[in-house]
Amino acid sequence: QVYKGLDIITNKVSPQEQRLCRHHMISFVDPLVSNYTVVDFRDKAVPLISSDIFARNKIPIVVGGTNYYIESLLWKVLINTKEKPSSAPRLDSDRKVELEQLDSAELHRRLSQVDPEMAAKLHPHDKRKVARSLQVFEETGIPHSEILHQQQEEEGGGPLGGPLKYPHSCILWLHADQAALDARLEKRVDDMVAAGLLEELRDFHRRYNQEKVAENRQDYQHGIFQSIGFKEFHEYLVSEGRCSPETSALLLEKGIQALKQVTKRYARRQNKWVRNRFLKRPGPNVPPVYGLEVSDLQRWEEDVLKPALEIVESFIQGREPPAEPLRMEQDEENKRRQRVCELCDRLIIGDREWAGRAQT
Repeated sequence: QVYKGLDIITNKVSPQEQRLCRHHMISFVDPLVSNYTVVDFRDKAVPLISSDIFARNKIPIVVGGTNYYIESLLWKVLINTKEKPSSAPRLDSDRKVELEQLDSAELHRRLSQVDPEMAAKLHPHDKRKVARSLQVFEETGIPHSEILHQQQEEEGGGPLGGPLKYPHSCILWLHADQAALDARLEKRVDDMVAAGLLEELRDFHRRYNQEKVAENRQDYQHGIFQSIGFKEFHEYLVSEGRCSPETSALLLEKGIQALKQVTKRYARRQNKWVRNRFLKRPGPNVPPVYGLEVSDLQRWEEDVLKPALEIVESFIQGREPPAEPLRMEQDEENKRRQRVCELCDRLIIGDREWAGRAQT
């Protein structure tokens, strides 16, 4: 009954869940596509929601995952550049990847010439964001900062982007005590290894990565190779069969521990994103965020399932949910203010970073 009448948009799902209700956007991107972006995701997901799921009088449930991708569906925050020849992602490299090959100083200098406002906001060493802003200007002829201002000035827009696309949305945030979450994430990695993770990694390495490594052209910064769970085992995979069993076992354990660490680090970043971008987001165009405590899995029915169903049913029926949404006080921190530390000759961006450095 939980799944009745729902359509799920996610990239993480079990076969049992797929049998219970219709799922979308699973295993649809070729692993060798290196330039699949959040814009590609949005352009595929939005028509599914608007022209398919809503047209069938169903309710779309977007499951994270990556909160940045969820944000792209909720708000008008992304920028389209030039049109692609087809709806499928391209196998060739795009302009942003080409720009990232340039020196950081040269990239930032180019951006300063065409969009000084955006250059002032971005750290000179943040190649990805600087390259993206340059790409936007090159492919639209309009400074990135100007396009962002246009979005913010639209009706319903705000300091962090354009208007909310689906006004009757709500966000369910499953959160746990940090110690409980860390233990659960470590166990998850152990369970993945027990379920055959290593064989899957070996197969993927043979099919997609071995030749790249041999030719010294491996890139762990783009495409699927940057994802958590593969690059952490690089040393183990490239040395397997070429070293002693003892060394191989040590490299394997090193990869497992690295996977646990980056998984926990990523979970912290996800929670920080929810707090800063959803709970602290200024303006009225923010869906209510309801917190669901998942520290004790023995209380799943009482703490998660029952209140979640009550909240969703209230939204469907147009009445106030029994639970109160989470609220956080907005701070006055300027995350873009730039200062130069005279002692270390480094550029410091953001009030919090500057305050922290002042204390050291």
